Amino acid sequence: MLIQSALAALRQTFSPPLRAILWKSLGLTLGILALAWFGLTRLIQWFQASHHISQSYPILDSLAYFLAGFGLFVALAYLMPAISILVAGFFLDDAAEIVERTDFPNDPPGRPMPWGSAMLYALRFAGLTLLVNLAALVIFFVPVIGLAAFFAANAYLLSREYFEMAAARYRPLAEAGEMRRAFSGTTIAAGCLLAGMMVVPVLNLLTPLFGIALMVHVHKRLTHRLLAPALQGRLR
Repeated sequence: MLIQSALAALRQTFSPPLRAILWKSLGLTLGILALAWFGLTRLIQWFQASHHISQSYPILDSLAYFLAGFGLFVALAYLMPAISILVAGFFLDDAAEIVERTDFPNDPPGRPMPWGSAMLYALRFAGLTLLVNLAALVIFFVPVIGLAAFFAANAYLLSREYFEMAAARYRPLAEAGEMRRAFSGTTIAAGCLLAGMMVVPVLNLLTPLFGIALMVHVHKRLTHRLLAPALQGRLR
């Protein structure tokens, strides 16, 4: 089921109906990353200006610039999951509506979450994701464990956020959370796929739109699985 959902989501991500949303999603993601890069570089410049290493140790100054550049890439990698969730909150309903209409035309349409509620939920969860990833950053340089902690934390967080946002178009958030926990194996596997995308440069920019399409498919297929026994019972 997950492979079918992933292939369908990938097809949808580059389809003509979603292409306009794709460009908007990419633009917003790149814009937030640029702001983060600008803020981090200014912070590093301020720190280096207030610590006069180069006056006595020029080699250490060069090393500091190298480490700062590497640190920027690491920091942006850890910011990416939170940025992905935030961007998804902007385009969830528009993208989900297209996926539902084109791939599930016989199902009743979902109800958009109020924009303010959707953004508040996305902001809250993006903040939680940022805090969790900052905690994981502390052990980043521990061999194996650091990368494993980053991957596991984001697999869980991304699966939770994207699935519940997609499911909330059809059921209350509390019920969406219960459904996610009931099918935790499937939703966590989908989260692992999204977390894997996060560590691939360029591909990670597609995560918000792909994640929406993926979880719409996962939620729909799980809903059909739940309804199948009840339907069979009525037909007997």
